[in-house]
Amino acid sequence: MTTPSNTSDSSRTPSAAAAGQEANGAPAPLQGGMLVLASTALALATFMNVLDTSIANVSIPAISGDLAVSSSQGTWVITSFAVANAIAVPLTGFLTQHFGAVRLFVTSILLFVTASWLCGMSTSLGMLIAFRVIQGAVAGPMIPLSQSLLLSSYPKAKAGSALAIWSMTTLIAPVIGPLLGGWITDNISWPWIFYINIPVGLLAASVTWMLYRKRETPIRLVPIDYVGLIALIIWVGALQIMLDKGNELDWFASTQIVVLAIVAGVGFCFFLIWELTEAHPIVDLSLLRRRNFWSGTLALAVGYGVFFGNVVLMPLWLQQDMGYTATIAGAVLAPVGFLAILFSPWVGKNVHKYDPRLFASFAFLVFALILWMRSRFTVETDFVTIMIPSLIQGIAVAAFFVPLMTLIFSGLKPDKIPAASGLSNFARITAGAIGTSIYTSLWVNGASFYHANLVGHINFANLATQETLRKLTDTGMSQQQALGQINNLINQQAYTLSVDELFWISALLFIALIGLIWLARPAKATPPSAEASAAH
Repeated sequence: MTTPSNTSDSSRTPSAAAAGQEANGAPAPLQGGMLVLASTALALATFMNVLDTSIANVSIPAISGDLAVSSSQGTWVITSFAVANAIAVPLTGFLTQHFGAVRLFVTSILLFVTASWLCGMSTSLGMLIAFRVIQGAVAGPMIPLSQSLLLSSYPKAKAGSALAIWSMTTLIAPVIGPLLGGWITDNISWPWIFYINIPVGLLAASVTWMLYRKRETPIRLVPIDYVGLIALIIWVGALQIMLDKGNELDWFASTQIVVLAIVAGVGFCFFLIWELTEAHPIVDLSLLRRRNFWSGTLALAVGYGVFFGNVVLMPLWLQQDMGYTATIAGAVLAPVGFLAILFSPWVGKNVHKYDPRLFASFAFLVFALILWMRSRFTVETDFVTIMIPSLIQGIAVAAFFVPLMTLIFSGLKPDKIPAASGLSNFARITAGAIGTSIYTSLWVNGASFYHANLVGHINFANLATQETLRKLTDTGMSQQQALGQINNLINQQAYTLSVDELFWISALLFIALIGLIWLARPAKATPPSAEASAAH
């Protein structure tokens, strides 16, 4: 939503009418084809942005090979984007005050497109990392502003529908990313995972500017909080690098990780104290005084962390231990979009009629169900059985974001929406990074535990071991090769047992997390009569 005008004149002037404003100076909701076009443009920009957080993951081996670097060096392509993006997202409220929401959003898209083109043109790892930093930084305001612009385009009673459109793109894009990235890398070349942003971004920027340029939010110049900005860059940067590199460097066994953890912890404490006492903070932490904001953001962040940890883990297991290609692994997860697209409009339409906490609780229960189903997977589970939970998960995705965002934004003034969206999305993105790090580490450590247990049953005195070795050596293998083959089978079983255990724990976590949802106060339901009048 955009900030109401500060003028005391409540009459509707000719210029206001031309800009599509209501009597109070706030932009009137869009209608008809303009609303459809605006929703599509904003959704495309959001989808493009979120897609870029995951599309490069499966392309790292190809990128590393082309640029003649190791895979561990190649992962900086992901880390650099994540660090810059995490720093930029919470700055959305401050930047909106200085430049205006529409101008900032369109500029961010155009800079994102330019950075994407430069990423595809990179001929060295250093160049690619530098352009990914730029890409991540300029992408920061796009997600929060797409949310606030969507909300400003719909009547208040239809805010749920706006959030439904936004949530579909935000939750489905990370699932589609590995599928699309794998296909592009396998069939074209890795630079095209960046080039595809160019036409989409130019279209989204053009349509957005055409429809919103007369709906700009007021600009309010305030002093720049340089101390808060530097503190934010230091602690968020240290935290993101620690999360991205922790598993690779064996976590706190590494001096680098320990130093990063200390810097992040001390920096966060300093940032918190400074921002709460600064007259013009770079991040508006006063929002945390609102019960529905902090409780809704907490439920959203923790729930998304568990969700995203499993989104990352599933294709890794399928490719490493089930022999799936990146494209097929992505196809297994893709059906989540079907029911999400089907149910999201219904949830958006009805979330204001009932208690949003009921919808969110239902979503967490469905997440628990599909994770319990996945906890029963074995190395012999077929493609269809693996795909069914992904299909059902679409129902949970539809009921997850909209109710929680409704609770987060409930009672907020329009001029607080960009800052609230930036802060809540920062918490969500950071929780996703934490979830990814925790889940991948637990998966590897769990596999080591199960591998040790399984190996304990393999010895030359065991008749089953002797028979297996005999069959393998009869095929022409040496005894060493046969033992290596047995070890591969043990690894496959160990990683499968470990991932099953994490799915089971995640199911229990989602049930426990329902309690977080009910910390929020119920958002006031919109009576049908009010909704009808708002629609007209």
